[in-house]
Parts: sequence; C-alpha cells; structure tokens
Amino acid sequence: MRIEQTTDLATCHALRRAVFIDEQGIPEADEWDDLDAQSVHLLAYVDDTPLGTARLRQLGEEGRIGRVCVLSQASGTGLGAALVRFGVDWFRGQPGVTSVVLGAQSHALPFYEKLGFAAFGPVYDDAGIPHQDMRAQV
Repeated sequence: MRIEQTTDLATCHALRRAVFIDEQGIPEADEWDDLDAQSVHLLAYVDDTPLGTARLRQLGEEGRIGRVCVLSQASGTGLGAALVRFGVDWFRGQPGVTSVVLGAQSHALPFYEKLGFAAFGPVYDDAGIPHQDMRAQV
C-alpha cells in the first residue's frame, strides 16, 4: 500500500465517480465543483492499482480533507485510514495549520473518531446524506 500526492485528476475523478456517483447515488452536479483546481490530491495504491483518493485544501490555519473514498474491494483494508493519516501528516508540515477539518458522512463518524477527529456542530444534509463536521488538532 502506498499513498502519494498526484496531479492525475482523471484517476481521482474516476475513483470518486465509482464511489460517490455510482455506489452512493450522489448527483454529478453535487460531486463536481471548482475546488479541485485549488486542491492537493492524493492517490492510494495497492499493488500499483489506484483504489482510493482524497483532496486537501488549506484555508488559513485550517486544513480540510475532503472527497475521501476507497473502492469497495479495498474497504476494510486500512487504506481509507492511511489516506486520512497521510492528509493529517501533510497538514502538519504546512506553516500555520493548527487543525484539520472534514465533513463526515454520519455512518463514518466512528471511523474518523478512531483517527483522532471529534464531531462538532449540527448534523446537516450534503447531497441527500447526513453529515457532521469533525476536527483534529495537528
């Protein structure tokens, strides 16, 4: 398993399409936005096959991890946790970043809690799926 920063948006988009649009039924209009051009993208590989992705954005003192997804065949392998840990570590290396925030699907709250994130704020709807913001200090 390896994770690296990438400029290969086509592969990142293919993974996001498979997970968010095809599996979870999120409308395309909700998945694609103009933030990809302003983001750092990660790809997670197993045996040279890309199976997961995430995007990172820094907003002042806050790092944001978003669009975290892993193909179903890699679910439960630790690949998603490795992606999130890589993102947190990446933000630790950025000047001025004091915390990392993400919007978690409600069913994934325990997953992110195990990685050091704590929920805050209200539950909200994002593309028809309940979410809650979570934060970890870096």
